[in-house]
Amino acid sequence: MASLLPAAVGVLSKDLSLQEALSGIFGSVSLATWMFLLVPQLILNYKTGSADGISLAFLLVWMVGDVTNLAGAAWAGLVPTMIALAIYFCIADTVLITQVLYYRAKNARERKESVVSIETEEEPLLRRRSSDSTGLPGSHRRRLSAVSTSSRRSNSLKDILDEGSLEEGSLFRKNFFTILAVVAVGVVGWAIAWQSGVWVPSPIEDVPVVTESSAGAKTLGYISAMCYLGARIPQIMKNYRDKSCEGLALLFFILALIGNATQGASILFHSLEKEYLYTNLPWLIGSLGTMIEDATIFVQFRMYSVKKTTTVTQE
Repeated sequence: MASLLPAAVGVLSKDLSLQEALSGIFGSVSLATWMFLLVPQLILNYKTGSADGISLAFLLVWMVGDVTNLAGAAWAGLVPTMIALAIYFCIADTVLITQVLYYRAKNARERKESVVSIETEEEPLLRRRSSDSTGLPGSHRRRLSAVSTSSRRSNSLKDILDEGSLEEGSLFRKNFFTILAVVAVGVVGWAIAWQSGVWVPSPIEDVPVVTESSAGAKTLGYISAMCYLGARIPQIMKNYRDKSCEGLALLFFILALIGNATQGASILFHSLEKEYLYTNLPWLIGSLGTMIEDATIFVQFRMYSVKKTTTVTQE
């Protein structure tokens, strides 16, 4: 990112200040990250055929935030690109939630069929050894438990072997180059929009007059911000209960962090006037506030990854 900003700022003219350019660049980078945000999690769910790692409550509350954000943008009469982006968010949320519900229903059905199959196969043997079953209550449960434990251990070993080919260093590089590409798309997109006249910096002095309509839109903005802040709590609690972040795409949360940071930076670089900041306070709360929760999830990724490695070594 550091190498891209000077290149983009280098094309500035006397008609565009550095502060305005940085506000536009950060805003464009934020849009790019939001566009690609859900893709890593969708791909991970598809590859693993599971969505057990992500909290459904997290996604539902997040979608409420996106819906209220769309309603607020439409009510306030924001530019069409912002309304279109809000619609895209709602569609992407719907796709991810649908995927999660599909995989959970599919896997629950397969697990039920697997248990029924095991019980059916063992039933004749259990009838022939009814005296053993009577003398050893719970033996059937222990056998099923042993099969389940063996299966889990086999799957765990397979996961370890699969992950062994992707060391932390290569995973970091893969994420780094993906992030760099997304940031580059945002910077180039801003440069093209500015040169073509699609993006024009708005005067700092122009602070919207508070009307009944803007007040209502702002209220929706606060509701949206509270939803964004509250959405991550179920995910953090789920990670804590499971002592695992397996099934979560790390890149998903990295892009969320970058998107929130650049969105906040775009607002702050535009102006630090009191009235302007007050007008944009809901979006600042939603952007900068969730960064703390994203950082908590990063700590969980690191903490539970280390714990998993230690457990495997002990086995």
